[in-house]
Amino acid sequence: MKFGTSGLRGLAVDLSGPASALYSEAFMLHLRALGLSQPGAPVFIGRDYRASSPTIRDLCAAGVSARGYVPIDCGTLPTPALANYAMTQEAASLMITGSHIPEDRNGIKFYRPDGEIGKADEEAINSIAQELRGDYALSEFRPDEMRSDHGPALATFRRRCQSILKADSLKGLRVGVYEHSSVARGLLHDVLRHYGAQTLSLGRSDHFIAVDTEAVSQDTQQQLEAWANEHRLDAIVSTDGDGDRPLVADENGHTLRGDLLGLIAAEMVGATSIATPVTSNSGIASTDMMSVIRTKVGSPFVISAMGAADRDGTVVGFEANGGFLLDTEARAPGGKLAPLPTRDCVLPIVASLHAMVKSKMPLSGFAAAREFPFAVADRLQDFPTEISFVLVDELSHNEQTAARYFAPLGKVSDLDMTDGARFTLNGNEIVHYRPSGNAPELRCYCEAATQQRAEELLRFGLEQAAKRAE
Repeated sequence: MKFGTSGLRGLAVDLSGPASALYSEAFMLHLRALGLSQPGAPVFIGRDYRASSPTIRDLCAAGVSARGYVPIDCGTLPTPALANYAMTQEAASLMITGSHIPEDRNGIKFYRPDGEIGKADEEAINSIAQELRGDYALSEFRPDEMRSDHGPALATFRRRCQSILKADSLKGLRVGVYEHSSVARGLLHDVLRHYGAQTLSLGRSDHFIAVDTEAVSQDTQQQLEAWANEHRLDAIVSTDGDGDRPLVADENGHTLRGDLLGLIAAEMVGATSIATPVTSNSGIASTDMMSVIRTKVGSPFVISAMGAADRDGTVVGFEANGGFLLDTEARAPGGKLAPLPTRDCVLPIVASLHAMVKSKMPLSGFAAAREFPFAVADRLQDFPTEISFVLVDELSHNEQTAARYFAPLGKVSDLDMTDGARFTLNGNEIVHYRPSGNAPELRCYCEAATQQRAEELLRFGLEQAAKRAE
């Protein structure tokens, strides 16, 4: 187990043991050392629909209780709903979720009373966990005695989401909600109907389905296209498993990139500064009204960059997966929005539909009018992590090796090593390799002037890398 781009991640079988209680205890000790929370304080715990999540929740509650804190079960709800509510209560929280990764894995996201933990917090929690690990034994804890509070957190977040726009702002739209196993599926219906849209339930599942909004699978893409054609929809919306990453598809079922959704949301709230990872579309840098800060991939890095931005304006962050963070108070069409410096799926979904209505264009036309470089991404799953890092190291530290590797595509003109290795080729084409921080995967991001060329680059990048594992 280790901390990845957002929280602690590992195999579900490992997290379904003492380790979850151990890290929860370490988190409580860390908060106490910082003076951010004292024994007797509530700690809110939420979870996604994975089969392993209830067991891990109970273990986390045992760790919280062992240090004198009061675990409160908030049930299944979106991560931003849990974090938002806990921050309004000035309390810590834990979200049991593996987000978009397969069901045989899971994770824990940690929130201080003042927001999501950063890299320094992760290091401290790791250090404390190592000290406790030697003679660690699970404390006695009865899950049936844990307090339940399933209503207020989701209700509070729903009210926030229903204040983004004016009532009936989306009236006349016909929107499909791809429900799968997302904890945000009911919320999306409620919010969109509040704004006057007609919603249609699609693909609800009683078992967990891993949906990666940054690398939509071919099967999912084909299903979205079939639904769009069958039901004559204006858009299809969805999220990942824990509801902090949005998915938006146009009237043809073609998905919009998350970084475009993030930019649309940033424009809607009048952002003056944007923090976004280096994997986001390079076209974002061409925006005139906002300063753009590039970061490593992961919400902790985005949060750190937002904190260093000019506080006189509206500071936001977003990632290529679409998760949107609001670091300062902002004004949306429906009124003021309080800060929520953790990934939110609803704001970018609502913003993109609102922008489509205002433009009086179909979503495909509105997206095409941005004239961004065409960007695609995918991943090699079950790809050994050590091979990923060796490949990135060889290409980034040996110019001749990189030149031979990319020769079929063109000449390498630039290299950005902010996170992984991002190669710029002739004509500003991009091939970017980044080993995943929370799973044995190698991600590849490509940009080009046309969709066909971007897909050619991606196919080349994945096929070349795959040969390393043969």
